[in-house]
Amino acid sequence: MSTPEGTATNSWSAAEDTAHNPPAKPIQIKVVLLGEAAVGKSSLVLRFVNDDFVENKEPTIGAAFMTQKVRLDDSVLKLDIWDTAGQERFHSLAPMYYRNAQAALVVYDITRASSLDRAKSWIKELERQANPNIVVALVGNKLDLASPATDTPAEEEGEEGEASSANEEANNDEEEGKSRQVPTEVARSYAESMNLLFLETSAKTGEGVVEVFTEITKKIDLSKLPSARRGNRGDQLNAGNVNVNMLGDGGLNGDGQAREGADGCAC
Repeated sequence: MSTPEGTATNSWSAAEDTAHNPPAKPIQIKVVLLGEAAVGKSSLVLRFVNDDFVENKEPTIGAAFMTQKVRLDDSVLKLDIWDTAGQERFHSLAPMYYRNAQAALVVYDITRASSLDRAKSWIKELERQANPNIVVALVGNKLDLASPATDTPAEEEGEEGEASSANEEANNDEEEGKSRQVPTEVARSYAESMNLLFLETSAKTGEGVVEVFTEITKKIDLSKLPSARRGNRGDQLNAGNVNVNMLGDGGLNGDGQAREGADGCAC
């Protein structure tokens, strides 16, 4: 069990360490979430920061902001997480949030093939306008809705087969959103071709959520960040073990309102 921040297990050693090695200021990392509306961006952030999930969450208006501290080896990183609205009318605001971001999660819904197409558009936009060193992860959310692929017996030729084909086409829209529509390998192949991180997650169950934030954190070259250089930490920060969810640093409560202690805008 980890010791809460500010609680010393050995008062003498803690005091000595403070005298000779004062705690370093957390390194700030800006993370932005992009993707079509209703793919679960807000739910991913809520699960990561508060370990919570809200059914039928209200759509984000503009953008929402939350923070979480994680530990990378001997250093503390503060993730400033910007959750952007997916509605088209807010698209023009997105550059305000991904500008100067060190990492981006581009999220799609594995039960909606169209959301992957939209994710690809976001990735192209990041290539053109974002920080050239930005770490991008393609994230397929709603893994809890995936069901194992099953073989469907071939229909006999003739009227029965034609009717089945017509019914399948007519029900495409109904099926979308209820079961997997984006095969894992299709999305993974695209991510590899674009040199992106790739993970599938479920904000509802928590599967893969910590891992995706862990992986992007480990890929960022922290030695190039202004806050890291000021701390004179050097190459020891470029890789290592990440301990996530050690400190909740404020953000939004379950109703989407700012919680006490939440940081202000750091666009």
